[in-house]
Amino acid sequence: MVVHYAGYPCDMPAILEIARAHKLGVIEDAAHAVGASLNGKALGAWGDAGCFSFFGNKNLTTAEGGMLVTDDPELAEKVRVLRSHGMTTLTWDRFKGHASTYDVVAQGYNYRMDELRSALGREQLKRIPSGNARRAELVRLYREMLAREAPSIRIPFQEERGQSSYHILPALLPAGADKHAFMERMKAQGIQTSWHYPPVHRFSIYKDAYASRPNPLPVSDEVAEREVTLPLYPTMSEEQVGWVVQAAKTALCAP
Repeated sequence: MVVHYAGYPCDMPAILEIARAHKLGVIEDAAHAVGASLNGKALGAWGDAGCFSFFGNKNLTTAEGGMLVTDDPELAEKVRVLRSHGMTTLTWDRFKGHASTYDVVAQGYNYRMDELRSALGREQLKRIPSGNARRAELVRLYREMLAREAPSIRIPFQEERGQSSYHILPALLPAGADKHAFMERMKAQGIQTSWHYPPVHRFSIYKDAYASRPNPLPVSDEVAEREVTLPLYPTMSEEQVGWVVQAAKTALCAP
């Protein structure tokens, strides 16, 4: 399972080579990657299945919900059953007279997206090219201004592969910086920041199992201590980027 974090493509040819060598399936978490691509191929379409999120903070939103894509007919049919309680026919099929009864053949759940959210998503989809292009412009401006005003704050993915969707703007504070103090100082200046994400192995539900394993994850832990997500959205202005950069410079230099 691979994650196209922040909308930046993973090295899918290398990942698929590993998967084929070990007879593994590949699931792409493309929740950040609507409209992103690698070598001209959309992210989510490289593996056996691609999973998208349409939550309210995504580039394409239906307020809640998501989508799974696959070019495997057998997998597609299985997913169609699982998305609706494991039922062989849906209410719409029975309403149209295509079936008079149904069977339950798997332990499925209600993962159906309703028509209102689907209609909203179809309209949102039309805004993706322009919205992502604007995000790209803002990321370039952030890189330029931070390099000049606060060079110790690094923006990762300097050497991009493929076409990103620029879903979020993760930044890395210098080693030893107090991240939580930095975020509080940004908040005091009216700037919202986020954290994408706390390491999974530090959550209560997983940490006991992790503690029993011999292999630590020092890189994940070190990056998590330094990562802060700065504001990024298509209607953001150049002036607002300047405010954020100046606030970050002040927050970082505060005693």
